[in-house]
Parts: sequence; structure tokens; C-alpha cells
Amino acid sequence: MKSSIYYAKIMLFGEYSVIKNSMALTVPYSHFNGELNFIHRNNYTDYDFAKRSNLSLYNFLGYIKKLHSQGVDLDAFDVQRFADDLNQGLYFESSIPEGYGVGSSGALVAGLYHRYAKNRPKPRDMNSQSMVRLKTILAWLESYYHGTSSGIDPLNAYIKSPLLFSENGDIQRANIQLPSYNPDFAVFLLNTCVKRETGPLVNIFLEKVKKNNGQGIQVDHLINLTNNAIQSITEGNNEAFFDSLIGLSRYQLKHFKPMIPEGFSKLWKEGLEKDTYYLKLCGSGGGGFLLGFTNDFPHVRKVMEEKKLEVIPVYMHQMA
Repeated sequence: MKSSIYYAKIMLFGEYSVIKNSMALTVPYSHFNGELNFIHRNNYTDYDFAKRSNLSLYNFLGYIKKLHSQGVDLDAFDVQRFADDLNQGLYFESSIPEGYGVGSSGALVAGLYHRYAKNRPKPRDMNSQSMVRLKTILAWLESYYHGTSSGIDPLNAYIKSPLLFSENGDIQRANIQLPSYNPDFAVFLLNTCVKRETGPLVNIFLEKVKKNNGQGIQVDHLINLTNNAIQSITEGNNEAFFDSLIGLSRYQLKHFKPMIPEGFSKLWKEGLEKDTYYLKLCGSGGGGFLLGFTNDFPHVRKVMEEKKLEVIPVYMHQMA
């Protein structure tokens, strides 16, 4: 089998607000990745993990058959070939942590679509219109894992490029201009070591949006902060970017407490008060990873390690 590797994704900006039609900005993250493989096909892996993955894919096959019976367009997804491969021990070998907000199911769906969709487009040939269409198809597929899906995660895994999602529904490849003047600037993941589920947290957000008694979320302000951060980082406006980032970090600390794992609000606040790092949610929050930005990564890494917290670089100036 010709192997294709699919990466995790990080939504730099747009979590939750994208539900209310804000912009969103995603990047593939190759540190975590997965690929389809066969059990006992000259590879070394966790056998029990592979068997569980194979069984899970059998269940997914039933979901695909149901979509076919409903007439859902899946670009001629080859159900029979998928079933035959499962009988031969197909599974998804993955280092992407599940329940951590970095697109584990998105990478899997992208891999399955690439292998079995006969009419799939080539990523390099896709324009905005074809990406919008594919996002809908991938949303159908990933809905098996989340109940509902935006299709953003598997699209990012399939295209393997930073993607900008606009308010009007357009999608385009993004040119991200992270600060290059400071050698110690970095974007990083902070591991909370807590696994979470997305669905209940999204419901909390939607309920808070409905409230008008001062305890709700000013969704227009959230959208403005998100859009400004995305626009400034794609235009290379460093001053505006940090202003928007700090505003967004403060906003989430105040209004997204149910999504911030216990014990991390104090750490979040310390970064803002000392102006050394700025945390935000990575995905829906509630656990998994937090996403951080700093102009002094060596100091932040030392501080977090002293607190016995794992820090994983996403981007450092030295990488560029």
C-alpha cells in the first residue's frame, strides 16, 4: 500500500467563534501524525491498539454504508475495497493524542477519504470552491466521531497547508507571517494531561451566548478579537497581532472558565500579568492542550518544566 501520512491540526484562532461565523485559521502540525497500515505487514506496533483501531473502522464502515443508502455524495467512496482491506487487518497507526484538540479523527478521515474516494481531487489543484465542497463531504464523514462536524479538521489534514476560513464561507491557503524580529518568539502547546469531550463544552458555549443577564458571552466582541488576530498575523502586523492576542487571552480567561482545566486559570493569569506568555484554548478546551505564545520561550520552558508541565514547540524563530 502506498503510504500517505496525515498530520494533526492546530486551530490558531477561531475555536468556538467559528460557530458564529468568525474567521478561522488552521495549520497542519507534523509532530503528531497518522497513516493507514495493515496488521502484521512488516511493521512494528502495539498489537492491541491495532486491533482496537481495526474494530473501530469496521463500525465506521457501517456508518459509510448508511450514508450511501441515504444518497450522500462521498466522491464515489469505494465501500467494497474498504471492507476488503478491513478483512486484511487495516488500521490507523497514529501518534495523535485523542481528546486533545489536535484533530485525531480529522487525520483518520482524511486518510480514509484519500484511499477510498475514487473521485477525490488532488490537494495541489484545489481552489476555494472545491475546498468548500470537499469540506462538506469530510464533515459528513467525521460526523461519525463527533455527532456533527464542521469538516475543518479533515480538510486541513487532507490539504496539508495553513488554511484561512472567512466569514462568508470562503476557504483559501493562508500566508502566516509570525514575528521574526525576536529569536525567542515561539508558539507552543502546554499539556494539561486531561482528556476531554467536545460536545458538552460546545453546548455550554451556546447556552452562554443565549444569556443576556451579564453572565453570557459578548459574541460580537469575541468575533472581533478573533478576526483582528487572524488579519494581523496574515498581514505581518506584529503590534496589532499582540494586542488582539492579549485581548483574546483575557477574554477567554474571563468567559471560558468551564473550558479551562482546573488549576490552569492561575497559570493563565500569571502569563498575562507578567507579560511573559499568553495562553488560549486549543480546540474546545476542557483538557487536552492549551496553546501558548511568547517572546521569551527559553524562560517559559524553564518555568513550565519547574512546574512539571510538558511544553511542546509548534513554531520557534529558529525553525523558520
